[in-house]
Formats: sequence, C-alpha cells, structure tokens
Amino acid sequence: MNIKDLILYASGIVLLLTGCEKEIDFDYIDIEPLTVIEANLTPEGIVVAITETTPMAEPMNQLRLTDATVTLADLDKGTAITLQTDSTGNYVDSTPGIAGHRYRLSVERNGNTHEAETVMFAATDIVSAELNWISMPYDEVAVFQGQFLDDSSTHGDCYWVKLYRNGKIYKWGEIDDRGATDGLVTYFTFTSRKDTDQEDDEDVLYDGDILTFTVSPVTREMHSYLEALSNDSNGPAMFTGPRCLGYFMASSPTSVSIIFHPDEIPSFQK
Repeated sequence: MNIKDLILYASGIVLLLTGCEKEIDFDYIDIEPLTVIEANLTPEGIVVAITETTPMAEPMNQLRLTDATVTLADLDKGTAITLQTDSTGNYVDSTPGIAGHRYRLSVERNGNTHEAETVMFAATDIVSAELNWISMPYDEVAVFQGQFLDDSSTHGDCYWVKLYRNGKIYKWGEIDDRGATDGLVTYFTFTSRKDTDQEDDEDVLYDGDILTFTVSPVTREMHSYLEALSNDSNGPAMFTGPRCLGYFMASSPTSVSIIFHPDEIPSFQK
C-alpha cells in the first residue's frame, strides 16, 4: 500500500485511530492496591519500574517502589543477575539483552513472587518516516507515515510503534504483519492541524518540534496486552503468582527522527 492509498484510507478512519492513540494508562478499580510492574529489556540493559494502583477517585501515584527483590535470568545461558535501584527508584542493570535468548523476570515483594518469561527480539530496520498534509473538511492535517522491514518468511510478527514529540510520548500503537506489503509494514497516524490555534495541546506540533519514530518487535502476547490497553482494559495477565498488572518486554528498538517544518511538508490532494 503506497502513501496515496494510505492517506485515502486514513481519511475514512480518523475516529477509529483517534480512539487508539493515547498514552498507556491502567484502568484501576477500587480494590486493595495491586503491584504494577513495567519491565523493558533492550541491548542497553534492563529497566523495571514498580508502582502500585491507586483508587480511581485519586490522582495516579507514580511513586517508584523500592521494597522488592528483582532478578533477571537468561534461560539460555543459565545465568541470573539481581537488579539494583537507581536515583529514580527504577530497578536497573546494564547487561545487554541478547537477541534470540529467553529471559525470566522475577519480582519478590510483600511475600509474593511474580514471574514472567519472554524472548528477546532483534531489531528491524526503519525504511522511511515522513509527513504529508491532507485536506480535511475542517483544515489541513499532517499525516505521519513510517515504514519498516518485516521478515516475509514468518507470519504473525508483531510490533510496538511509538511516536515521540520532543522526547515525550506523543502517539503509540500496536501493529502486526497482516498488512505488510513487499516486506514492509506501514504505520500512519494523524498529527497536528495546520491552524495550530485550533488544535488541542495533546496533538499540536510547532515549527522545529522533533518527532522520533520508534519500532520495537514484540511477542503476540505483548501485542494483545497493548491492544487491550488501547481499549481501556488492563490487558491479559503477563505474570504468574498473585494478581498484578504490567508487562515484561524484551526487544531491540529502532528509531529515526524528523523535524517538523510545516512549510516544507508536501500536500496530498484527494
């Protein structure tokens, strides 16, 4: 599918995409606080954030909890490391994740043990990242399109795609290879209106803003988890043991950045 086809298709599903583009949030309910584990293993090492749920009527508590014992085991090498907390309260270790290896994360807290296993994915290659103006009834809107390589010899490959604005999360989504064409997967999303005075703060882009497109290959389980989050659900349980929320992902993210210059973006006329 080329850019013209994508934009024509995109203009018909604005409402659908808008409903899926949000920062990750957990649908907490008024019960005893649950442990929330968010763990990311990459070639740069591992970072694990541990928090607790809060009652829905209260502001979300992002205070990092440091009363746990967190270990990461490389099941292929037969080794394990104990993570240490950093100045932000995250549990970290700089040992690189190895593509193709399987890992187990264990979190012991309050007498409970939560465990999850996953495989480490290798990086894919981003082929392109661009913006095009598209005329909508209310204004012109900048459509972002990013393309990246997909292994056509395998089926069911899944990805977590994120778009950052000046280093902070802007848009995100889960995607798989069902729409791949000639070994390429395409992600596209609406961004800012040309008339910035009429745009919401969460979507507006200004001249000079830096957009960073990041692609992380993930498991089907992680894809399902992200899909649930985008539909305002906590998602399937990814840890064994007593109930907790969160995920454990091992991937090699790839990123490219472009600078938003509205006067230099080409227009696509339907």
